[in-house]
Amino acid sequence: MTSSRLTLVDWRRRVGEMYSEVRSEGDREAAWLRWRVARDELFQHHAQSPLLADDPLRGSGLPFWPYDPAMRFEADLVPVDDDETEPRLVDAGGDGTIEMHLTGRVELPLGGTLDVWWLHQYGGGIFVPLRDGTSGDGSYGGGRYLLDTAKGSWLGGTDSSITLDLNFAYHPSCRYNPRWQCPLAPPGNTITRRIEAGERL
Repeated sequence: MTSSRLTLVDWRRRVGEMYSEVRSEGDREAAWLRWRVARDELFQHHAQSPLLADDPLRGSGLPFWPYDPAMRFEADLVPVDDDETEPRLVDAGGDGTIEMHLTGRVELPLGGTLDVWWLHQYGGGIFVPLRDGTSGDGSYGGGRYLLDTAKGSWLGGTDSSITLDLNFAYHPSCRYNPRWQCPLAPPGNTITRRIEAGERL
């Protein structure tokens, strides 16, 4: 148990460092490529990898659509009404119940909006999941994550906006291993357009 907790600390440290390197790299596509290499390294070799021991992705690496610079943008955080801020409770298995509070919305230049959630757990953090037209037909049916700052993923922003880059959309751990139960994209994080950027099946 102690060893498992220490390797989890190391996993989170490495993920945080990975995103720090992404933010400091001026060339966005180069940053994305470095992120992919670092993520493959973690998934292939780290003790906390969600991949099963015999998963072929340990050898091939995680598949992605090609980088698309049009999928990166700054999005203003639009406030929501007080009557929309009731907590959403999600069963996360061994992690207990996750409490999420709607903190705002962002408009996507390609159409649609996404809810932005504040996670009560882990000391708080921004959480933006995505279910799009590729879900179940190109990407994981439960959707992907754009940001989960409680776990280290943050691409940047200001006090009123968030940097979103759909090339960095990634599958949650439950896509790889039934050991995990992940909060998935609710209706407010669902769009019909196919987002052929980020991690794919």
